[in-house]
Amino acid sequence: MSVKWERDNDAPKGTLTFDIDTETIQKGIDHAFIRTQKRITVPGFRKGHVPRTIFNQMYGEESLYQDALNDVLPDAYEASIKEAGIEPVDQPQIAVESMEKDQPWTLKATVAVKPKVTLGDYKGMEVPEQDTSVSDADVDNELDSKRQQQAELVLKEDEAAADGDTVVIDYEGSVDGELFDGGSADNYSLVLGSGSFIPGFEDQLVGHKADEDVDVTVTFPEDYHAKDLASKEALFKVKIHEVKEKQLPELDDEFAKDVDEDVNTLDELKDKLKKQLQDQKEATAKAAIEDAAIEAAVANAETEEIPQAMLDDDTNRQLQQYLAGMQQQGINPQMYFQITNTTEDDLRKQFAEDAAKRVKTNLVLEAVAEDANLSASEEDVQNEIANLAKQYGMDEEAVSKALTREMLAHDIEIKKAVDLIADSAKQTAKAADKD
Repeated sequence: MSVKWERDNDAPKGTLTFDIDTETIQKGIDHAFIRTQKRITVPGFRKGHVPRTIFNQMYGEESLYQDALNDVLPDAYEASIKEAGIEPVDQPQIAVESMEKDQPWTLKATVAVKPKVTLGDYKGMEVPEQDTSVSDADVDNELDSKRQQQAELVLKEDEAAADGDTVVIDYEGSVDGELFDGGSADNYSLVLGSGSFIPGFEDQLVGHKADEDVDVTVTFPEDYHAKDLASKEALFKVKIHEVKEKQLPELDDEFAKDVDEDVNTLDELKDKLKKQLQDQKEATAKAAIEDAAIEAAVANAETEEIPQAMLDDDTNRQLQQYLAGMQQQGINPQMYFQITNTTEDDLRKQFAEDAAKRVKTNLVLEAVAEDANLSASEEDVQNEIANLAKQYGMDEEAVSKALTREMLAHDIEIKKAVDLIADSAKQTAKAADKD
């Protein structure tokens, strides 16, 4: 096969000229005749049985060329791009240069390819220093959160409601003496101070007791979602049925056992919480260092203009992954768009905004993997298959069938590039700390 690749100097595209040999062409013509023979009717012959010589006399072998080309072109194009060593990122625009009888066919394809990347520094990137220390106050805050989760609501007997208490109420709202939709409810549990209701509503219930009737006057905000109520004054007739206060458990060994059955004392729980917080901070710090280092490495690199096809592919991939994630939570696309009052085009535009950044980042990571000679061994691939199988609850064989070795190796090499950039990063004190 004769193949010639001429790359444009000013853009990531070029012209691929390639031939299809006569033997391949003849096979394509033979297959085209067999398909055509079944469809045509020639007087004197049963349908589907016209001889090849008669067909050629009546229609000419050239009438089969286009059908034959459609048959042989895909494999010929794939072989030519492999020989040229290029990576197309979009469907080619193919034109026929020559289709002479008993001669190789020559075709030219305009091909968009992966942009060139010129790497800058990617090792030793300076990133903000990350604090991974865990203080006693951090542990106390976590303990307080656990206590809040274990709290019980206890009725207050003949005591006034205070901020933080829960009141069970009936309410009925009106504007200018007229009731309005959504302005009433029975036996509603409201936490005072939570900000759940219109500003000023909850404050006016503080200091009142169970079985009291309270008139609450508030003004709807200017930006209230119901435009017919915005900025209007409303009167709510409120009946308080119950007042409950939050009762926190004692901070002792029994509390520790209730929170975590694997500990016996409060001190053990504190130690365990401190370890968990430490792990969380270190994971957060590692992610922050990784993000900052990669961002710096990408900023140091230069790429050619990214073809629109690559941006569109990235946008579509992000969109499908997001909707698939919603589907796993039981929310289908139609439901999601209805809940969010958006359309698929809105979501697509949202993902398109950062497509160039994501694509450039991936291109730079691929270039780093190549520059640093990072490769995926067979052991790496097998480990990745095992990890994916465990993560998604699949058989390893099913993972192997779903993902090619090339796909798995690519992902592994990208991960190695990320690790190389992040592990070599240098934490530096923030500017304010230096000052």
